[in-house]
Amino acid sequence: MRIAIAVALPQELDSALLQGAAQVFYTGVGKVNATMATLHALHSLQPDILINFGTAGAVSPGLSGLLPVSRAVQRDMNAEPLAPRGTTPFHTGPHQLDSGQTGWVCGTGDSFVSAHDPWFDSAGIHLVDMELFAIASACQHQGTPWRSMKFVSDQANGDSPADWQANVRRGEELFVRWFFDEFLARTKVD
Repeated sequence: MRIAIAVALPQELDSALLQGAAQVFYTGVGKVNATMATLHALHSLQPDILINFGTAGAVSPGLSGLLPVSRAVQRDMNAEPLAPRGTTPFHTGPHQLDSGQTGWVCGTGDSFVSAHDPWFDSAGIHLVDMELFAIASACQHQGTPWRSMKFVSDQANGDSPADWQANVRRGEELFVRWFFDEFLARTKVD
């Protein structure tokens, strides 16, 4: 099975830790960079599945550690009154992208969240990041299954910039363990 792993920054995951079991590529920060890098990787690597790993801020209380993502939404698409927040006006495709795994909802946007937004609660968003919706959109467009595992680096509050800096590398070991002990082990059985 050909596996590609999309990560925003090398600070989040050292590709050497995966020992050639997957092709790691770095997207850069933000939706535009993630879209371009993911489409390029899907064409050049032609993976059977793409896994996104990266940091995320928790907007729901009590979330920590490495968490699976079930759905990705756009948290910063706000074209009201043309379309409800989180949906792209005049777009006929899906506005929420499901990974096929049980987990949490991640809202993607081109801003670093350091304050609560009541819309997150009403939209059912648990985590926030800056790349996943773009990565999932590229996968959906190309017909490639995707999964995402997010490490909670901060609580999406006023301390988030410092917390992210302090924790950006802390999820790496958890992800590598999940990848080998859970994902690959389960994939070989299926």
